[in-house]
Amino acid sequence: MFGFSLAYFLVILDTTVLTIALPDLRDSLGGSLAGQQWAVNAYTVAFAASLLVGGAVADRYGAARIFKAGVAAFGVISLLSAAAPHLGVLIGLRALLGVAGALCTGGSLGLLGQLFPDPAARARATGLWAAITGSALAAGPLLGGLLVDLSGWRAVFLLNPPIALISLLVMRRVGSPRGHREIDWRVQALACAFLGLVAEALIDASAVAGVLGVAALAALVLAERRSHAPALPGGLLAATWPELLAGAAANFAFSGALFVLTLLLQDTRHLAPMAAGLAFLPMTIPMTVNPLLTGRLVARYGPRPPIVAGLALLAAGLTGVALTDALTLWLLVTGFGLSFVLPALMAGMVNSAPPGTAGTAGGVLNAFRQVGATLGVAVMGVVGRPLLVAALLTALTLAAYALAARRARTPIPA
Repeated sequence: MFGFSLAYFLVILDTTVLTIALPDLRDSLGGSLAGQQWAVNAYTVAFAASLLVGGAVADRYGAARIFKAGVAAFGVISLLSAAAPHLGVLIGLRALLGVAGALCTGGSLGLLGQLFPDPAARARATGLWAAITGSALAAGPLLGGLLVDLSGWRAVFLLNPPIALISLLVMRRVGSPRGHREIDWRVQALACAFLGLVAEALIDASAVAGVLGVAALAALVLAERRSHAPALPGGLLAATWPELLAGAAANFAFSGALFVLTLLLQDTRHLAPMAAGLAFLPMTIPMTVNPLLTGRLVARYGPRPPIVAGLALLAAGLTGVALTDALTLWLLVTGFGLSFVLPALMAGMVNSAPPGTAGTAGGVLNAFRQVGATLGVAVMGVVGRPLLVAALLTALTLAAYALAARRARTPIPA
């Protein structure tokens, strides 16, 4: 449990740790606001685009094998990122890092399903896993600020290789059998293309990418219907769309708020990176401890009550941050909201998956979450009153989820 949670700690850490270093990165490598957004988003775009294939290869070739390959690649690419000579190279390496992160994620979710086959035990384990990995969200701004203050933005990437090595050593004796699931690589490639093009269209307001994304979606739907090995297990998307919507909205709010508040605290209030990182602790600390409670609640009551409560707290917290000066209080409320929503969503998705497809089910949820994160950085960086926009989106998601949750939910047939 510790070994694959530690690696996923790295994967999540890299979604936030660079954000706090953006002002130093800009001073060192130059670049526009759009370039800074891409330094963050290249990782999340590639991560989101690769999550489905990461889950599929974990289910097919063995979760442990794919996990270890992803962790090793993550460590090596992080070293190269620390030596990036200019912004374009860093953006490219961040994209490769996202692919490695998707392999780590697919493998770790497959291991979660493999090592904890009982749903109640898996829910509790998911809570522990979320607590360990949620600490990455707390550590990201804080570690980023500390490392930037001490050694500049390059030190952010030097944190990853030793942690990756520890994870590999802990997991060296863990193995997984090969699965029986077939992979249709044409479908997987189209899924990657669609997710990447959608993110590109939204980040750069690119009409060309938007048109290509629609074409990729049409081709994906056609190929999925004809495929003997579809990317999504039968009925998964139809049965879990409320959870997928909630995951996208939660990450939209978190990543967008982190981006906007980082620039506000450092550029407007002129806080040092370390001080800015400390300012986020009220939001991120609950995500290190409360998932333990969430896991127990899911094991006893199912995933819906924690998801509804979490979305309500998230909407309230974002509204408070936007409209009052009590930043600490409302960031704390926001953090508790996220710490209810995210572990419950993951437990629900993995429990819904047909046998042998836990990696794919988790990959679908994480793909939606990362698309939401990319949208959050892109949209909240340009709209007026961005935190209120995020609060409104979360409230609408809560209403949609609460209505959808009334229906009976049955396991999805294999």
